[in-house]
Amino acid sequence: MIQHVRPAARRPSVAVRVGQVSVGGDAPVVVQSMTNTDTADAVATAKQVADLARAGSELVRITVNTPEAAAAVPRIRERLDMMGVDVPLIGDFHYNGHQLLAREPACAEALAKYRINPGNVGFGKKKDTQFAAIVDIAQRYARPVRIGANWGSLDQAMVATLMDENHARAEPWDAAHVAREALIRSALDSALRAEELGMPRERIILSCKVSGVQELIAVYRDLGARCDYALHLGLTEAGMGSKGIVASAAALSVLLQEGIGDTIRISLTPEPGESRTREVIVAQELLQTMGLRAFTPLVTACPGCGRTTSTLFQELAKTVQEHVRAKMPEWRIKYDGVENLTLAVMGCVVNGPGESKHADIGISLPGTGEAPAAPVFIDGQKAQTLRGEHIAQEFVAIVEDYVAKKYAARGA
Repeated sequence: MIQHVRPAARRPSVAVRVGQVSVGGDAPVVVQSMTNTDTADAVATAKQVADLARAGSELVRITVNTPEAAAAVPRIRERLDMMGVDVPLIGDFHYNGHQLLAREPACAEALAKYRINPGNVGFGKKKDTQFAAIVDIAQRYARPVRIGANWGSLDQAMVATLMDENHARAEPWDAAHVAREALIRSALDSALRAEELGMPRERIILSCKVSGVQELIAVYRDLGARCDYALHLGLTEAGMGSKGIVASAAALSVLLQEGIGDTIRISLTPEPGESRTREVIVAQELLQTMGLRAFTPLVTACPGCGRTTSTLFQELAKTVQEHVRAKMPEWRIKYDGVENLTLAVMGCVVNGPGESKHADIGISLPGTGEAPAAPVFIDGQKAQTLRGEHIAQEFVAIVEDYVAKKYAARGA
């Protein structure tokens, strides 16, 4: 079997513990997501958090923007615990986080991490005191913080200072360079301030979010070279559908291949009626196709051509992928290593048999003019041939049988 190309050695970052999840250090890259419910609605928010966690999100961020939202956080945590969902909750704070955390200590305790935006934690003389107040509360509850600077809410005082410095340069930077430096300095200076207030490095995660692919790569290359904090990656406001997926993958894959990044989020705008869990699946597939993590068996399938006028292989590939995703919550409990299972559904004789032999289980469906037979290959060897109207059900049964036999039951 062809092996994944080994990515560059990961940048050595300081390990951070977020609830029961390790971020940075030698830990694998962690998948994060965020709810879009009104956090004050504890029932709806807990349900969406549970959906995201069951889809594979290892950290879930929730907006905490009002007294009602802050008061709901302990109830959300309680509901999740009753459902057996132990995913850590991250509180997303802007403008009034210092007040909400101070007034709702149960909220401060229920959250596993606090996100602080240095661009809007406070303004003027209030900035230092309000930032310090959140850090003090994080220290009191031994919680890590993510200092998350964002292109759309830059610290204007920092921008003004850097513009003044730039005017004094013999060769001034362009405006984009100044903006990138402002973003990075905002995060790094805030992290240094947090350390001066007593926050240990192993409780600090940084992010510098922008919405352009090349800008994100440039910002994180610079940030990664200038610090050893754990880093959260994400293309902010990535967009909807294929645009958001492609843009996020283009930016994050470059950085991850260079060893930059410890947690990721794919910030997709959901299509109308689409589940919020789509962003989790995309994040998992990005990491898995890069060979950095394994979450669920993925199906290799051909794109189709003039040899494959039948849609059977497309329908079967969709059926198999949906089946294994639906079964993973059960399989993950029962079987060790099942996430590494490889499957192939091919549409004609050209590459069908070869690709099927490379997978643990593969099937080569008949193309145009080929005999109405579908050979099945298991561990590189032809095992049987399927025919007739029930190929999908029979192939899924073969996958189920293979999983039960190959992967040892946990605790057996």
